[in-house]
Amino acid sequence: MTNREPIPTALGQPTARVQSGSALEEEAFRGWYERTLPRVYAYLLNRCGRNVDLAEELTQQTFVDALRSRRGAVASQRAEWMIGVARHKLVDYFRGLERRENGFLRLVAGRPPQSISMDETGPDDRVSIALTRLPAGQRAAVVLRYVDDLPVREVARLLGRSESSAESLLSRARAALRQQLSEDPQ
Repeated sequence: MTNREPIPTALGQPTARVQSGSALEEEAFRGWYERTLPRVYAYLLNRCGRNVDLAEELTQQTFVDALRSRRGAVASQRAEWMIGVARHKLVDYFRGLERRENGFLRLVAGRPPQSISMDETGPDDRVSIALTRLPAGQRAAVVLRYVDDLPVREVARLLGRSESSAESLLSRARAALRQQLSEDPQ
């Protein structure tokens, strides 16, 4: 019979129970999880406007999806693989946010959307705060291109756009960031 107990997390909530054939497998999983969790969480926190709740939610989704896709055998995976899963979760979040923003725009017929407030209480990082004020699609493109240092072709692929559409999105995002940063010279 297998010993099933929750795996504690640094986020304060237990994860799904892990079934293992041996205590050795469970210990390997725990070690991998404790090493990987901080890297995945930090990756997401730095890319979602320092919004702790959002970073925790996306981190949880990342680990759940990884466990499901590997049927629980993730302890052999490198942290970079998990960062890739986290990147996809972040892109999915931005896509959903963009869909909601676009739906709102259609409802108000041309009025600009209300800005979505992310936690801006971290260090005084003007660029990070300016990023949170960008529309979701522009924010996703900027994060993937300049924070993750992905080529435009990969940004376009991840966002489901053509390369020229991604270039245009990045151009609008850079212009909006320049304007925001010049208006807010703190």
